[in-house]
Amino acid sequence: MIIKPVPVLQDNYSYLLIDEDTNKAAAIDPVEPAKVLEAFKENGVTPDCILTTHHHWDHAGGNKDAVKSLGNVECYGGDERVEGMTKQLKDKETVKVGNLEVKALATAGHTTGHVSYFVEDTKTGQRAVFTGDCLFSSGCGRLFEGSASQMLHSLDTLANLPDDTKIYFGHEYTRKNLEFAEHVEPDNSDIQKKISWAKATHVTTPSTVENEKLTNPFMRVRSQELRKALLKSGDENLSDADILLKIRKMKDNF
Repeated sequence: MIIKPVPVLQDNYSYLLIDEDTNKAAAIDPVEPAKVLEAFKENGVTPDCILTTHHHWDHAGGNKDAVKSLGNVECYGGDERVEGMTKQLKDKETVKVGNLEVKALATAGHTTGHVSYFVEDTKTGQRAVFTGDCLFSSGCGRLFEGSASQMLHSLDTLANLPDDTKIYFGHEYTRKNLEFAEHVEPDNSDIQKKISWAKATHVTTPSTVENEKLTNPFMRVRSQELRKALLKSGDENLSDADILLKIRKMKDNF
């Protein structure tokens, strides 16, 4: 299994998920079809399908043209609003990319029909998940449609994946997210280390499930360290979803 990031638009990522056994590949969120088609050619792989995380134009807006340019391939999504979708997937439904099995995970919050895609290469043990705008490196998507409870459930779904699962997210927001994470937890040494690392690199994808549990405030709502740093007197009875919403509102105004 090989995964190739394709930078698109201002700060988005599309991806190629390549099965080395069959030389087939899926395009994830191919919003700029010409760039994605060029990536297929550069890597010498055959288009197999399109996997769309959610219906927003900067992820699904290129689907119709991509379907045509990639040879009328199947276009998957989890929301009827996904442009160009030919098949809608349910939670935990699987599709094949060559010999790789990809599982759709319902990850509502940013939108109500958001889907992430988990894949495990049984030969090499590699694991990856494409999280679109649900989970970013040290951040999460804005709650445009879903609730804090839905986002918490979605982040828990991703947190329950194996720690070594690589996270391929939809936007290069890492430095800004880390500035906020440091604001929330100024004494978190893992965040400090990640800031130093992020300053030295341009492309920060992928992260890992393990690292997000250490550095992502939205995945640390149950952390005693975060609660101690964030909560004030009278906040003791806040639910986990309440705390996530509190952090999200802080980030929206940061």
